[in-house]
Amino acid sequence: MKICIERSNARFLLAALSALLLALPCPAEAQQPTKVPRIGYFSGGTDPSTPGLSFESFQQTLRDLGYIEAKNILFENRYAQGNRDRIPSLVAELVQLKVDVFLTGNLTAIRLAKQATQTIPIVMVTNADPVATGLIDSLARPGGNITGITNLSRDLSAKRLELLKEIVPRLSRVAILWDETNEGSHIGFKEYEAGARVLNLQLQSLEIRGPNPDLQGAFQAATKGRAGALIPIRNAVLLRYPKQIAELAIKNRLPSIYDGSNYVEAGGLASYSTNDSESYKRAAVFVDKILKGAKPADLPVEQPTKFEFVINLKAAKQIGLTIPTNLLARADRVLR
Repeated sequence: MKICIERSNARFLLAALSALLLALPCPAEAQQPTKVPRIGYFSGGTDPSTPGLSFESFQQTLRDLGYIEAKNILFENRYAQGNRDRIPSLVAELVQLKVDVFLTGNLTAIRLAKQATQTIPIVMVTNADPVATGLIDSLARPGGNITGITNLSRDLSAKRLELLKEIVPRLSRVAILWDETNEGSHIGFKEYEAGARVLNLQLQSLEIRGPNPDLQGAFQAATKGRAGALIPIRNAVLLRYPKQIAELAIKNRLPSIYDGSNYVEAGGLASYSTNDSESYKRAAVFVDKILKGAKPADLPVEQPTKFEFVINLKAAKQIGLTIPTNLLARADRVLR
C-alpha cells in the first residue's frame, strides 16, 4: 500500500511540474529581439557636424513622443553637403537599407526616393507645391507612399518683393541669387518673375553653381548691374553660406530679404517665411503615425498656418537704412 501511495505522489508531482513548465515563457521567445525602426534622413545642404535646428527639432519631438535613440528608434543620416552629384547615391543607400521611414526636405531626393521605392513611406518637408510638381495626387489624399509638409514658401515670392518695396520705396531692380542646377530654384525664379511683373520690378538673375559657388563674383555682378536689393533662393548649396551671403549683402549695401530666418540670424536684413523648426516638429508627428501603422496615402499633406516676418535692425543700420515704423510693428521678431 505504501508503495502505491508513493507512486501516486510521484505522478502528481510530475504532472504539477509539467504544468508549471508549460506556463513559463519559452526562453527562445523571451530572447527574440524586438525590431527597432530606422528613420532614414537625407539633407542636401547641411553636414554631419551641424545637422541644424530643424533636425534637432525633429529629434526632440520624437523624444517627446516617447522615442529614445538606440533604444526604440535608430537614425540613418546622409548628407550631400551641397554637392548635387552625391544625391542619387546617398538616396539609393537609404532605400537599400530598407529604412522604415524616409525623411527629407530636398526636392530632388524626394523624386529619387519616389522612383526607387513604392513601399518605404516618404515624409517630405518641401518648399515646392507637391501637387504641381507631380509628387502627390492631392493635398487631402496624397496617394502612393508620400506625405508630409509643404511650406509653399515659393508662393511667398510676391510677398517678399512687396516687403522689399516697402523697405526701399524707390526700388526698381532686384537681384535674385539662385543655383541654376537646382530644380526647386528654377521654380522659385519663375515665381519671382511673376511677382515682379505685377509689381513693375526688373529682375537681375545671379546664377551660381554648387558645391562651391562664386558668391563674391555674383555680388560684383549685382553691383555692376545696379541692383537695388537682393533675394537669394534658398537651396542645398546656399543653405551652407548664410553668414557669407549676409555679410556680402551688407558690404555691397544691398537691402536683402530671405526665405528663411536663419539668414537674418546670421546677419541678414529681413526674412518672410514659414518656421522650419515647426515644420520638422510636424514631420515627427507624421513619422510617429506611420510607425504606428498609418499609411502615407491616407495622411493629408499639411500646409503652414502662420508665416514669420523677421527684421534685423543692426543690419539696417550697417547699410544706412531706416526701416519704416509700420513695418517694425508688423514684424514677428525684431533683432537689435
